[in-house]
Amino acid sequence: MGEMKEKEETFEGKWYTHPPMRNALIAGLLTGTAFLLAHLGVIPSPVEISIYVIAILLGGYHWSREGIEELIEEKEIGIEILMMAATIGSAILGMWDEAAFLVFLYGTAEGLEEYTYAKTRHSIRKLLDLAPKEARVIRDGKEVTIPAEELKVGDIFIVRPGESIPTDGVIIKGSSSVNEAPVTGESIPVEKKEGMKIFSATVNQEGALEIKATATFEDNTLSKIIHLVEEAQEQKGRAQVFIERFGRKYSPMVLLSAILLIVIPPLFGLSISHWATRAVVLLVAAAPCALVMSTPVAIAAGIGKAGMTGVLIKGGIHLENLGRIRTVAFDKTGTLTRGIPVVTDVIPLIGNESEVLTLACSVERFSEHPLAQAIVQRAEDDGLKPVDAADFSALIGAGAKARIGDRIIYVGKPELFEGFGHINKHTSTIQRLMDDGKTVVLAGTEKDIYGVIAMRDEIRPQARDVISELHRMGIKVLMLSGDNTITAKAIARELNIDDVRAELEPEDKVDAVVKLEKEYGAIAMIGDGINDAPALARATIGIAMGTAGTDAAIEAANIALMADDLTKVPYAIKLGKRTRGISGQNIVFSLTLLAILIPSALIGIMSVAVAVFVHESSELLAVANGLRVARS
Repeated sequence: MGEMKEKEETFEGKWYTHPPMRNALIAGLLTGTAFLLAHLGVIPSPVEISIYVIAILLGGYHWSREGIEELIEEKEIGIEILMMAATIGSAILGMWDEAAFLVFLYGTAEGLEEYTYAKTRHSIRKLLDLAPKEARVIRDGKEVTIPAEELKVGDIFIVRPGESIPTDGVIIKGSSSVNEAPVTGESIPVEKKEGMKIFSATVNQEGALEIKATATFEDNTLSKIIHLVEEAQEQKGRAQVFIERFGRKYSPMVLLSAILLIVIPPLFGLSISHWATRAVVLLVAAAPCALVMSTPVAIAAGIGKAGMTGVLIKGGIHLENLGRIRTVAFDKTGTLTRGIPVVTDVIPLIGNESEVLTLACSVERFSEHPLAQAIVQRAEDDGLKPVDAADFSALIGAGAKARIGDRIIYVGKPELFEGFGHINKHTSTIQRLMDDGKTVVLAGTEKDIYGVIAMRDEIRPQARDVISELHRMGIKVLMLSGDNTITAKAIARELNIDDVRAELEPEDKVDAVVKLEKEYGAIAMIGDGINDAPALARATIGIAMGTAGTDAAIEAANIALMADDLTKVPYAIKLGKRTRGISGQNIVFSLTLLAILIPSALIGIMSVAVAVFVHESSELLAVANGLRVARS
């Protein structure tokens, strides 16, 4: 009980057609009909009992078989054995209606639990339906339609506007915007052009694309997501493991106690029938059904819900740990920022802003350096055209130069121009920009500085709101960065981050995580999943961002965010807290109920019918409460 059964992995139909549920409901209908007709005097007692027997056999088929298999294969007495003993005991004592009622209610609760798991798994597998069943590939220069399952790595296939992508690939011709929501949870379409990755089940919005397959249908990103979620649902959290271990020792004790209630009182001349009835009540009342299922339903529902929104949680223990998080540490580059420098300031000293940018762009368009590319991009965005430049030369570690007309134009660090001896009067401007965490380059000749250009790694648009949300949740936010202290502190100041540790090597980040965990408690580390892998692995929870199609990133973390979407961080933590809270509610409710039912059974103030009703109602409530996680 409480675990997914292999034979019922997925289910697509209505809840009442799920085999265990269907059998339980038929058993309930038979039991109710027999009870009513017998009390109206329509059918004799032997017929009534015969109908109860059919109901018991039908309604108890699924769960009793599982209990017997567990007893034979694993040598363990589970809750199913307790329920079987209670059913048989009731029948022997002539309480056939109570026995059938027990089978009906217990079967309904078990069926609902299994249906919940099966439906959750089916929901995540339905993502495969988003990928097309066919693909148009280029074979011998012709367009041929084949089943998507037959796509091979290296195949070239065509996707027209409005169509889904059959498997992962790289665009070799065309450009378009692509809706990646099925894979990443990102609602805004992403612009794609030649050379960019594209994922299975995403939807091409506009232009026709020619794509080279990089994965088979069975091994694409969507299939990996489904596989990871299904694996995660099988993994248990600490609370679930503890409860299951408790159940393996507790259930045999309950069975032994019931046997002793039957054996010992008659030795002192007491009624065997009376004490046998109490034993049956004890078996029902003390069975820890609601307790054992207090966490697995909530965890399965939570992991499934997260998976369908682009958050891959790799096991129940990680979902539990999310609920304990008190501190979040962000990497800077590529996490809080985009990892791409952009021009933030152009300060002309001679001429105007456009002239400074045009000269700088004309030199830097020959360079592959990220800062050079940022200048070129800014010039393009402003609609500026580069002028002819010759004799380009990279100045290693300093900048670059090129001849424009009769001038040698330099673009580089302030230190380069210090050597020319005319930077002193601009020191305050340069220092102000650097204090803001910006990288400064100058453009000019050996005689004159034409302008100052400042650049900075662009902060992600959602970063401020996400950090504010974490603060509202009572979570302390830190930054662990390998960047220089001035830049890191400037970004942290702008984002209202509580603390910043800069100039850290990977091993330094691990040390920082260890210290922070000791100081503040459970900590989540968020990074790119590769460079930050050691810190991600050491944190209470490691969260890798933007990992769609990246095996290394997914492996590095406990949780993988398929899109570069920081808003999924507070979402995941809230989901963990909600799951942990609901599981806790179920545990407290279940233990309180056992504390009431067990003494009531032992002192004989509860009948079998009442025990069955209260016990199975509590089990149904535990399932229903666990399902609330999926509605978060």
